[in-house]
Amino acid sequence: MWEYEFTAEAEVAPHAVWKLWADPLGWHTWNDGVGEVVLNGPFAVGTTFTMTPPGQDRIQLTITEVTEDRAFVDVAEGPGITVTTYHLIEDLGAGRTKVTYRTEITGDAADELGPRIGPEICGDFPDVVARLLDLAATSTL
Repeated sequence: MWEYEFTAEAEVAPHAVWKLWADPLGWHTWNDGVGEVVLNGPFAVGTTFTMTPPGQDRIQLTITEVTEDRAFVDVAEGPGITVTTYHLIEDLGAGRTKVTYRTEITGDAADELGPRIGPEICGDFPDVVARLLDLAATSTL
């Protein structure tokens, strides 16, 4: 297994972060690595979507967990690997929120492919979370 986690805190309401996450068609406005998203249903467990990062091939993902204002999980599968990304919100009280992005790469090829593709998948997490929190802090929700 290969894994990476990034966490940041900010003075922002958990719901403001959630509203941005629950709108996959708008992810490109704060995440440069997303590109085009095509959602095949509601933002709910079992819904599949495709994401085409700029200059890369389309990726098929499935939403496997959704807990409003708390978390969502998406999974992409490829030959010998499963890439699971956890998007977590923790209300710290006093107007502060902690956001965590965690990716786990599992499967028969995880030990071989994880160190190669993991940093590519997760390398922008600090920037993505910073932009997410900045936008959530200025939203008018």
